[in-house]
Amino acid sequence: MLPPDSGLPQCLRKPIPEITEAAQILQQAVDAHLTGRAYDAARLIASTNTDTIRDWVESLWGKNSRYVVVRVLSNAPPTMGRDKREPVRMPTAAQQAQLVAEQGRHCRSCGVPLIRIEVRERLHALYPKALAWGRKNTEQHAAFQAMWLQYDHVLPHARGGTNEPSNLVITCAPCNYGRMNYTLAEVGLSDPRESPRVQSDWDGLERVLNG
Repeated sequence: MLPPDSGLPQCLRKPIPEITEAAQILQQAVDAHLTGRAYDAARLIASTNTDTIRDWVESLWGKNSRYVVVRVLSNAPPTMGRDKREPVRMPTAAQQAQLVAEQGRHCRSCGVPLIRIEVRERLHALYPKALAWGRKNTEQHAAFQAMWLQYDHVLPHARGGTNEPSNLVITCAPCNYGRMNYTLAEVGLSDPRESPRVQSDWDGLERVLNG
């Protein structure tokens, strides 16, 4: 485990301020929804589906990302056959709730505010035109892609990582998918477990589930 002063970056690419601005606008959208102003809620949600945020997300996803520089390490753990990996990949609902409670609702790598899939699905059901979510990346709402909460394996599952909570961190989808199945050392990143969690009043828009 690398010390916090190792000098290595915490993330593949620093987040852009437009993501934090989008989170603030989405807070306003939920407030509008909960006070019966559906038109305003839809307008605000749609306004955060921007090309600027999409470009940031797309710059990290895929094998051709210029932000993912892989180093060949002789001591790197090998990719394991599927029959030798941990059989269950995702944490249970109870483990997920515990991870969020302990680590917060910001990416442990880049720090962006995060939104759980259950919240996104609720808002998509309420405002399907404003919050598009199709099969292709380009058919999905950019801000919700950028803030999509993930339960990421520090040592990748494919490289022998366990599903124990000690090997899981809360990250955004771009940080998770951008790293793919490479180890932290292979992409030159510090261990996110060694960084302090972001302290904020961001609630992940969770109140929409009760409204």
